[in-house]
Amino acid sequence: MDTGKNKYIYLAVLLFAGAIYLGCIVSPPSLMDDSDAVLAQAARTMMETGDWVTPRLDGVAYLEKPPLYYWPMILSYKIFGVHDWAARIPFALCAMGLAWLTAAMGVWAFGKRAGFYAGLCMATCIGLFLFTRILIPDVMLTFTVALAFWAFLRALDEDEQHPRLWAGVLAASLGTGLLIKSLVGVLFPLAGGIIYLFLTRRLFYARTWKRLHPFSGVLIALLIAAPWHILAALRNPPYFYFGLHSGPGQYHGFLWFFFINEQLLRFLNLRYPRDYDTVPRLYFWLFHLLWLFPWSVYFTAIAKLSFKPIDRAGKMRLMALCWIGFLLIFFTFSTTQEYYSMPCYPALALLLGSAMAAGGSWIRRGTYVLCGVAAAAAIVTLTLFFLVRHVPAPGDISSALSQHPSAYKLSLGHMEDLTIESFAYLRVPLLIATGAFLVGAVGAFRSAGLRAFLSAALMMVLFFHAARLAMVVFDPYLSSRPLAEALLRAPEGKLISGRAYYTFSSIFFYTNRTALILNGRFNNLEYGSYAPGAPSVFIEDAQFKELWLQPERYYVVALDSGVPALENLVGRDRLILVTSSGGKSILTNHPLSVSGSSPQTKVMVRPGVFSILSRSGMSFWLNSRFATCFGNALLVEKNSLLHLNGGVIRDGFFEGRGDAY
Repeated sequence: MDTGKNKYIYLAVLLFAGAIYLGCIVSPPSLMDDSDAVLAQAARTMMETGDWVTPRLDGVAYLEKPPLYYWPMILSYKIFGVHDWAARIPFALCAMGLAWLTAAMGVWAFGKRAGFYAGLCMATCIGLFLFTRILIPDVMLTFTVALAFWAFLRALDEDEQHPRLWAGVLAASLGTGLLIKSLVGVLFPLAGGIIYLFLTRRLFYARTWKRLHPFSGVLIALLIAAPWHILAALRNPPYFYFGLHSGPGQYHGFLWFFFINEQLLRFLNLRYPRDYDTVPRLYFWLFHLLWLFPWSVYFTAIAKLSFKPIDRAGKMRLMALCWIGFLLIFFTFSTTQEYYSMPCYPALALLLGSAMAAGGSWIRRGTYVLCGVAAAAAIVTLTLFFLVRHVPAPGDISSALSQHPSAYKLSLGHMEDLTIESFAYLRVPLLIATGAFLVGAVGAFRSAGLRAFLSAALMMVLFFHAARLAMVVFDPYLSSRPLAEALLRAPEGKLISGRAYYTFSSIFFYTNRTALILNGRFNNLEYGSYAPGAPSVFIEDAQFKELWLQPERYYVVALDSGVPALENLVGRDRLILVTSSGGKSILTNHPLSVSGSSPQTKVMVRPGVFSILSRSGMSFWLNSRFATCFGNALLVEKNSLLHLNGGVIRDGFFEGRGDAY
């Protein structure tokens, strides 16, 4: 660390970040339903249609987001092919770049050791990992915001030899931020910078603005951001409507939706459709103890730092304080998701790295706390492993989970779905997590300073890979990929989504199909569905019934809880199960058997629901959800019959040849 060669510091940070983010892009886990697969499919549609201006889903204009986080995915598809892991590559590289940038900012402001610690905090904190598991643009926004703040300080630094260059970097960062997440990409750096100038009494100095070159900066930002905005407006008229009312059935073009509805009305919580949740303000603030873990144990040491802007270190700390304060207060008075605060993570990491390099009693106390937390976590995970080591784990994990829909507005809301039985599916991740926590606990107990910090970083690398393996187990529950694979094997037919597009979005990615959407004209695609020339992909119950009873084959994908409603529309005998997975099913309107043959049949079996009746010449044995069948068998669920010509009931499903009635 004292060799004077910063490249080794950056290499170490990139190795930690790469081990996590490049190491975790592999598939499975698959792309999840909701935003994850939606954005990957929107990028794919852009590439296939050649329209890099207007994102579309199922042929409907999707005007909510700027395009810059689609374009890197398109380039990745062109290089590596269309794969889920290819869609993740740009986000993994951006996370690594963010860790490097944080380290570089720390080296510039505080020195090598503090810079290394800051980069380590950024690379291995929970929040960055958690919020890059989904293909959302916030990690890219965070990079541009951090770069803008650094360029701002460097342009103002009297010792900087190239202030005009850094003023240009600042302008380019703002223009890029506009193309990533619209106005907030400009608002956060500008507001934080103005607060900083006010506190340092430089706001009204002519020399300040001379070094920042605001006029040429505006031109650079516009050259980057304006072309796409102009093209999107021209291709999605009308152009000039500025009303503040947002409601169903209204279409006012791109400019109104993008700036008035998505920016102003969303901030005021008046946006329609209201397809977003907001988390309690207290959670929004306190969860940063979790998002910055394990380094948040050193938050108290930040209070000992000097924030006086008398040197480069003090200026960076004061800037970080302005950066964090404005962003958190801004979202306190707006709608909030936990990941909205990601752009302040680098500022928190810089303050933590500075405090960790300074050392002191509060750092030692934080290390003791880290040791205790890691040891307690190791005990918990090991105990869970021993509790479930002999518990059977048939089928997929969805059958062992509970449901808490009200909690899903939180990023970790699905944690409430876990039951003791569900941990039987997570034995390997539990063991790896136990090992990770033991590494952290032993390292914090036996060492201090650099060695303790490296132990904590290694702990997080191992823990994140345990989390990835756990997500593989959750794959059927969070993704519809098994349904997509069954659909690709099935005979040709048209697809109907039994709910809104987002609910089964991974099916559209993995099959690359469009679909009719039953009773799903709400939320994200509603606005674009009223645009002139929008495809008629939304159907109601009467249209579904008419289509379903035709000779043409259709498939419908539905939540298991939604199947009774479909039965009421067309009758149970007209809904033939193709496959089920993770609480979701694909059904078709005509038998899959071809005359003279018996196709592969896969039927979900639940204990206590089915009874098995014996016929002569058939033998079987039954143990919970597992049975081996020979000869003929009738499985009865209420009044439906499944005629099975031999096979195996494995992992909660019948696999064999037969006809379904």
